[in-house]
Amino acid sequence: MKVLIACEESQEVCKAFRRRGHEAYSCDIQEPSGGHPEWHILGDAVTALRGGQIVTMNDKGHYIDAWDLLIAHPPCTYLSNAGARHLWKGHVLQADRVMKGIEGRDLFMRFWWADVPQICIENPIPSRVFCLPQYTQTIQPYEYGHPYSKKTCLWLKNLPPLFPTDIVTPIATWCPSGSYSKKHGQQHKGMFTTDRAKSRAKTFTGVANAMSEQWG
Repeated sequence: MKVLIACEESQEVCKAFRRRGHEAYSCDIQEPSGGHPEWHILGDAVTALRGGQIVTMNDKGHYIDAWDLLIAHPPCTYLSNAGARHLWKGHVLQADRVMKGIEGRDLFMRFWWADVPQICIENPIPSRVFCLPQYTQTIQPYEYGHPYSKKTCLWLKNLPPLFPTDIVTPIATWCPSGSYSKKHGQQHKGMFTTDRAKSRAKTFTGVANAMSEQWG
């Protein structure tokens, strides 16, 4: 299969599909941290969705007549339920955040209506403000061998729901916001790094493996 993993910097999903023999490419406006620039399209994922001639970071061209599977991780900063609390400041609607949310929704829907037979979009619990479609299911890292909680939604088109592969007991919340961890104490501090945004966005290896095994 030809697989595009849109908005993926970590390459976790890309590498999982590559291990199973698929022609998978990650795509992001950031350079990859996953160690395989030869599988990474540096640039706009919407452009990559069109297929045709694509160029990976090792300057090699690849021809994609059509993608078979799209797995997208669009930015969630303005679309998520957690981000919605910042729409108002001092009873004043923050117009810039509203506009960025509208732009975020537009990108989400471009992925959802892409001309690809099988689609998965991954994001946190969405805010109702921007009227995203109803998600298909929610998953947790602790259902795939990682002892953390981080509820994630999957929007699926022509794909079966992802089923758990290794249920373990969660010991902490994964990379919660600073305000959340102060409020709820040590047991919820989870995984803290110097780059919280990348850590929160990275797909867990167990989830990536499940996607490649069940959908590949």
